[in-house]
Amino acid sequence: MLELAILGFLHDAPLHGYELRKRIAALTGHIKPVAESTLYPAIKRLEKAGLLARETRPGAGAAPRHVLTLTDQGRAELRRRLIDPAETDITDENRWFTLLAFLGHLADPAAQAAVLERRLDFLNRPSSFFYEDDRPLRAEEIADPFRRGILTIARATSRAELSWLRSTLGTLRAASDD
Repeated sequence: MLELAILGFLHDAPLHGYELRKRIAALTGHIKPVAESTLYPAIKRLEKAGLLARETRPGAGAAPRHVLTLTDQGRAELRRRLIDPAETDITDENRWFTLLAFLGHLADPAAQAAVLERRLDFLNRPSSFFYEDDRPLRAEEIADPFRRGILTIARATSRAELSWLRSTLGTLRAASDD
């Protein structure tokens, strides 16, 4: 998801590495902080693949800054990743939020809707954090108040997301019909 975040933020505007790192940390940092030792190798990989370009510009002080921009090939790769995300990008909440942050970069409402449909399908499958044999347990079936809390919070979050998904899908479908 780091590469998707890099591509997505550079789609918004050219950025230098420090600013890019701040934006990624604001999006995902509460989950897993972005270390320089992770970010800069990812930038180099994307640059080597022709997805990013680096330009040296004068800095505010004496030191020049290396500004990163998205190439046409990088824009195409971002679209590819948004149109056809991996299953874990749909099912893992943290990865889903990163994908969702940049889904607006797809110009086609039908393509956006197709991604949201996959998430809706996933959320409609019975699941739980806790099971009895193969049967998912509901909050009401668990005595431990902390585990019950996890399921209660997850249920509320899922209901809110399902409501948003249905509403947004309705809007996207109407836009696709125009």
